[in-house]
Amino acid sequence: MTPTILVVEDEPAIQELIVINLKHAGFLVVRAGSAEEADATIRAALPDLLVLDWMLPGQSGVALAKKLRADERTRELPIIMLTARVHEEDKIQGLEAGADDYITKPFSPKELVARVRAVLRRRAPHLSGEALEIGDLVLNPATHRVLAGSQPVELGPTEFRLLFFFMTHPERVYTRAQLLDEVWGDHVFIEERTVDVHIRRLRAALESSGHHERVETVRGTGYRFKGA
Repeated sequence: MTPTILVVEDEPAIQELIVINLKHAGFLVVRAGSAEEADATIRAALPDLLVLDWMLPGQSGVALAKKLRADERTRELPIIMLTARVHEEDKIQGLEAGADDYITKPFSPKELVARVRAVLRRRAPHLSGEALEIGDLVLNPATHRVLAGSQPVELGPTEFRLLFFFMTHPERVYTRAQLLDEVWGDHVFIEERTVDVHIRRLRAALESSGHHERVETVRGTGYRFKGA
């Protein structure tokens, strides 16, 4: 699963430098030149991390960060703040606004990429690209392969994403609406019962290995994946 990074920077040269280096590091990158443009982009599709400049035309980056933290949908969105401000009180203000990290300009592109990876590992470990293991069920997001014991498990793209989400969020109960947002994307509008169809397909693919029993139906609520 390739993480999507939204870069919000109004200086074209700096924006281009950031975008090029993040793309080179293997990320998908979307760009915006203002807080208002970023807000519209986030409403359309939630990114995995936000690289946000402090000083922007119109609404500031700090104001946007506060707005995102106040909204349940974007409350957990990882944010790295970029700024030319170097005083400690400025850093504290940025962190109190909801930033997960703070980088002062000028900065090394390598440092930025390292900070992005560190924040993703901390806030969104399911995006790290490392293989997931529960019992003898192994999912490798890099190779897009699933093994049960030594036997390959054939999954369609949606069932793969569904299993990926379950294995990174075991033991929690999710409603159909939550699964649609997390697996299909919160900008996709389809029937909630679509989830049931793909759950059945996932269970069928896991049945020969016995792992289908990990996908539990929680009556009146949704689904849970057993991690133990």
